[in-house]
Amino acid sequence: QVQLVESGGGLVQPGGSLRLSCAASGTIFTINVMGWYRQAPGKQRELVATIARGGSTNYADSVKGRFTISRDNAKNSVYLQMNNLKPEDTAVYYCNADQRIFTVTYNYWGQGTQVTVSS
Repeated sequence: QVQLVESGGGLVQPGGSLRLSCAASGTIFTINVMGWYRQAPGKQRELVATIARGGSTNYADSVKGRFTISRDNAKNSVYLQMNNLKPEDTAVYYCNADQRIFTVTYNYWGQGTQVTVSS
């Protein structure tokens, strides 16, 4: 089993910045894709950004140019630098990771961290 623990959420004013971190622990072989998703009240969970083990990235259109995802494979960690935050970025942010063990792909979620953008 793999546990994902997020940190770095909080309250920030519009235009401000936050950096989210997520560390994986437990029975880890090779974590492949890591990513961040978010869920605002009354809305479905949506993709924010993903990063493959080799470094290729994918972003939601709504965050392109403002958010940057990165990872440290040695630490089994993923980060999300969020700049120029907007009120519509308010949501619970969830870390996600998957690893393949033989022929089975396992997917894991963190418990979520609240990000609130408000003046």
